[in-house]
Amino acid sequence: MFDFIGKRKIFFSISLGLLALCLVFCLTLGVELDIQFKGGSMMTYSYTGTVDPAAIESAVEDVTGSVTSVQTGSTAGTGMTTFTIALAQKQGVDVETQSAITAKLEEMYPDAGLEALSINNVDATIGKEFFLKSILAVLLASVLMVVYIAWRFRNIGGWSAGVMAMLALLHDVLMVFAIFVFLRIPLNDSFIAVVLTILGYSLNDTIVIYDRIRENERLMGKRTPLPKLVNESINQSLGRAFGTSFATVLSMVVVAVVAWMYDMNSIITFAIPMIAGIVSGLYSSVCITGPLWVWWEEKHPSKRRVA
Repeated sequence: MFDFIGKRKIFFSISLGLLALCLVFCLTLGVELDIQFKGGSMMTYSYTGTVDPAAIESAVEDVTGSVTSVQTGSTAGTGMTTFTIALAQKQGVDVETQSAITAKLEEMYPDAGLEALSINNVDATIGKEFFLKSILAVLLASVLMVVYIAWRFRNIGGWSAGVMAMLALLHDVLMVFAIFVFLRIPLNDSFIAVVLTILGYSLNDTIVIYDRIRENERLMGKRTPLPKLVNESINQSLGRAFGTSFATVLSMVVVAVVAWMYDMNSIITFAIPMIAGIVSGLYSSVCITGPLWVWWEEKHPSKRRVA
């Protein structure tokens, strides 16, 4: 049986080191926001054959003089291959500029059957509001999770268990954020989707462990030392938590490989952070939440009783 509680200082040090590394990434590399959050224009084209995103970026920048990024993908249902041009500018693209961009692209890829599917202009103010609302959604979800855990596990010190779980979830969010910064992926709606998904996966593993702690307290008695109770519960839940996370990571690896084969950048930028987030969620649930809760209870003991 592995002593997770006895090794908690090592786990805490690893997490603090990763968080410090995340801060270094932010300070040295900077944080990029997608058009959806900082404002600009997004133009989507369908095509056949193959295109070079880097060449498209260069061509569009020559026409507009604005910083440009290009992501390839496909439309749901039809499977039509597409690429989306994101222009970082305060004012939207007018008809004249759009026509110039389309003409330039048709000149580059005359046999690709290019067709403009949509153009969306996002005001900078609206983008900031959307970003703030997205962050608010993540915070609200975290608070509701704490309340749920506090109520469900009220007989083993629910509030402290809930707060420690939220801190572990914050750890996972920051790990996902670090992946976006390190890989130079602009923060967009995929970031919010990944974060909310990881919160659910990580919380599920944590609840499984808390359930085992509650059951073991009934079986072993409330006089059982908390470190022993929690450590044994984590070891008993380890196989299930690892199996679930491994299966999910494996499926996301397949998604990432297929997306890479078909040059679908929008899917790759979702799948890779998801893989990192799932690994982080497993680590925090097993190595951080329980040991952190034990540390808190040792400093601030609460009244624990059998349900």
